[in-house]
Amino acid sequence: MDLNAVRTVVAVADAGQFQEAAATLSLSQQAVSKRIAALERDLGARLFTRTPRGAHLTVDGQAFLPHARELLRAAERAAASVRPGRRPLRVDVIGRRLAPADLLRGFHRENPGTALDVVTLFDADAALAAVRSGTVDASFRAVTLPARQLPDGVEAARVLDEPVQLVTGPAHDFATASAVTPAQLAGHRIWMPGIVAGTEWAAYYEDLAAEFGLTIEVTGPDFGTEPLIDTIAGSASLATLVGEGTCFVPPPGKDVRRVAVHDPTPVYPHSLIWRSDNPHPALAALRTHLAAHRTARRDDATWTPRWAR
Repeated sequence: MDLNAVRTVVAVADAGQFQEAAATLSLSQQAVSKRIAALERDLGARLFTRTPRGAHLTVDGQAFLPHARELLRAAERAAASVRPGRRPLRVDVIGRRLAPADLLRGFHRENPGTALDVVTLFDADAALAAVRSGTVDASFRAVTLPARQLPDGVEAARVLDEPVQLVTGPAHDFATASAVTPAQLAGHRIWMPGIVAGTEWAAYYEDLAAEFGLTIEVTGPDFGTEPLIDTIAGSASLATLVGEGTCFVPPPGKDVRRVAVHDPTPVYPHSLIWRSDNPHPALAALRTHLAAHRTARRDDATWTPRWAR
């Protein structure tokens, strides 16, 4: 439906005269008449009758008018959804219970007036493509590519090195340990069914396993965090690895332990990815916030894969 014609119908209905509506729309009276006539032909119904006192809605026109107003409101909402500065800032996070989502919540607490549209894409490749195309304004991801290999116009900055923790049930050998070293985990079964080959998190844990001789099992279906933690809670041999900022609630009546990993501490390298020419004002505010709260660490006490150094 021609929204200009719909807008003209609303203008005539509000003004009660074609001439006054024409002045409001900065059109000639003839142009207004042509728009109305064309829409009436498309609808197969008369919307107005003309009298010496002006234009009056017919019964069909009265039925059409509220829908016409809603069409114009919908058009405005659609336009506002993509106008920089008016639409929400669209940000991708790897998971809503993981550390990047908490970073974003911290930004929103300090900037409560900023509208956010939070999405979850599958992996870094999908996130890079979305940032490059403008589908999202920014993404929190581990970036396995060197800066020179990022798509043209796309930038990335390290914003958080998140310590990795061991999660066990109360019967596990390390359940009472205050901390363990990566070397001590060698020979123990670490179960992580959520790892998907080819993803950035798979690359991280593959390198971690290779560096310290760990056995990370990825077999079995991934039913999500809660079933995984439920299995870990009841096992004396299985453990899993999670980021320090990962949020989960232990199953009712079951106990799990989160054990720090030190000497060195494996840290997961989260970066913010964005287009350098993105004009959204909230993107600049987000980058400023993250720079002020940056917790990326690069020292002998931590470990990251070679591609993140």
